[in-house]
Amino acid sequence: MLNIFCRTLIIYLVVIIAMRMMGKRQIGEFEPSEFVIAIMISEVATVPLENISIPIFHGIVPVVTLIIAEIILSFFCLKNSRFRNLVVGRPSVIIQDGVLIEKELKRLRFNLEDIIEELRNNGYPNISEIECAVLETNGHLSVLLKPEYSPVTRKDLQIQTDPSSICHVLVKDGMVLFSELSRVNRDMNWLNSQLKKQNIKKLDDVFFACIDPAGKVYIQKKEMESK
Repeated sequence: MLNIFCRTLIIYLVVIIAMRMMGKRQIGEFEPSEFVIAIMISEVATVPLENISIPIFHGIVPVVTLIIAEIILSFFCLKNSRFRNLVVGRPSVIIQDGVLIEKELKRLRFNLEDIIEELRNNGYPNISEIECAVLETNGHLSVLLKPEYSPVTRKDLQIQTDPSSICHVLVKDGMVLFSELSRVNRDMNWLNSQLKKQNIKKLDDVFFACIDPAGKVYIQKKEMESK
């Protein structure tokens, strides 16, 4: 039992590291080659778990090999557009000026029901309002509306925009995030003074603290545990 536990934990860590090496984009968006790599990793990684008589390296080595192959492939795709088009493919325009491009749909083997359903899911029920729709290489459908149907922005209405409301987290569960503190040009003396203003004696009592672009500080204390 302990052997199975250790093998599972090792394989799990190896796969996590492998996916991290592939980059953040792969988590949510897969190109064809990346999708194949992900499936193959999931398959070869489970071999030593299904049969404990197989050495664990028989699962680790293929995973490492696949990641190295993916990194090399990504490098060549980055340097050579022709090679990228060969491996990944090209985006396909399927709607132009409110008209479905029938030839392209047939080439992609898409039927009208698939396209209409995808457009509805993305909030575009009327094809005639679409200026351009592109099927990306990762399967995502990008849609650009005609100018007269595009949503009105604050800039169009000449409304003054407020600065970004993104807050920087300074303290999380009693721990100071020094990188964020430095990013907003503050130090520990300033942070301690902010805590004193709210009658907080020590950092361990702080559950969450942040500062917005306007310089407003928000501090939330930890809940007192009931005895």
